[in-house]
Amino acid sequence: MTVFSTALGIAVGSFTVAVLLASTVLSVEVAAALLGRRRVEAHPGERGSVAILIPAHDESLLIASTIRSIAPQLGADDRLLVVADNCSDDTAEIAASEGAEVIARTDAVHRGKGYALDAGVRHLASAPPSVVLIVDADCHVSEGTVDRLVRASCATNRPAQALYLMQAPADAPAPMRIAQFAWLVKNRVRPQGLHVLGLPCQLTGTGMAFPWAVLSRASLATGHLVEDLKLGLELARDGSAPALCPDTLVSSEFPNSPVGVKTQRTRWEHGHLGVIARDAPRLLLDALKARNVALLAMTIDLCVPPTALLVLLAMASWLGGIMLFLLTGSSWVLAAATLAMALIGASVLSSWLVYARGFLPLSHLLRAMSYAVRKIPLYLRFLVTRQLQWVRSRRD
Repeated sequence: MTVFSTALGIAVGSFTVAVLLASTVLSVEVAAALLGRRRVEAHPGERGSVAILIPAHDESLLIASTIRSIAPQLGADDRLLVVADNCSDDTAEIAASEGAEVIARTDAVHRGKGYALDAGVRHLASAPPSVVLIVDADCHVSEGTVDRLVRASCATNRPAQALYLMQAPADAPAPMRIAQFAWLVKNRVRPQGLHVLGLPCQLTGTGMAFPWAVLSRASLATGHLVEDLKLGLELARDGSAPALCPDTLVSSEFPNSPVGVKTQRTRWEHGHLGVIARDAPRLLLDALKARNVALLAMTIDLCVPPTALLVLLAMASWLGGIMLFLLTGSSWVLAAATLAMALIGASVLSSWLVYARGFLPLSHLLRAMSYAVRKIPLYLRFLVTRQLQWVRSRRD
């Protein structure tokens, strides 16, 4: 065997093992969600006061409906605070007319959701609630969700994460339906699997309830693309790992604008990949040193890339395995890559059968590979000119 063949075998083999590990984590989470018995905790204890904190940037089209879905769920001691952040429209006026408490923030340099959240928490500090529930300004909060999240957070003294789903419009094309399915796997199936296994979940950006003592100590003032993902991991490191709160639902719709969809997807996926590349090794080391099982589980879950990218990586490892077999006769890499593809395929198909047949026809699911291929430029841009600054998604 030549030096080149040896080096190629090490490189392709290492790559394939990484892909197989990520595929195994995905399959374990999906299997647990589909086959396990979901643990539903009752939290009948005292319900503390809650402040609903809504960061809003130019959300005049949706802020009223969001407030109307929340207001009937509030008690006499609860508050609803909207932070109108660098708005150029009448978001603040509409929110105030719906009965919300409103503060306006203008800062052309420090832009992004994290800075708005920091301003809201500082505003609440003069009369802090028991729990702060963060909801995005384009969301619908289902009946009973506020009460369940607040009770769960009070009872555990930990962040409680609602189920957060993105919906495609009724006339959405196949790519958006596939995106809805990918979101469902990421935000419903996998967190439910972790919940069944007794493990924490990632924060997903909205429907997040925090005990005041936990959130008031957190570092929020950041323009990071996925500030919620980083926040959840940092809280887990400090002993306050988030947990999924079953039987809750916060939902929103994908933007109607193709530009908005592209901006939103780039922000999420570049942000996720950036956290993997920059923070995962440190978090893994911290978890092992501290024997922090919650942080270890969340870091391992973090390292599973977006499903479309994982499919592409598995295909690349399979092609690399074929090349290595032709050059050296070694077949273990090809076998490992085939196993990874089988695990991904089984996870995707079983998730579709249980959760997605109602909105995603099989004919659309079969186009998933072409959907993944069309996202290659997005992933290449991460390597060359990754998005670093928060940009709002256009909705129309």
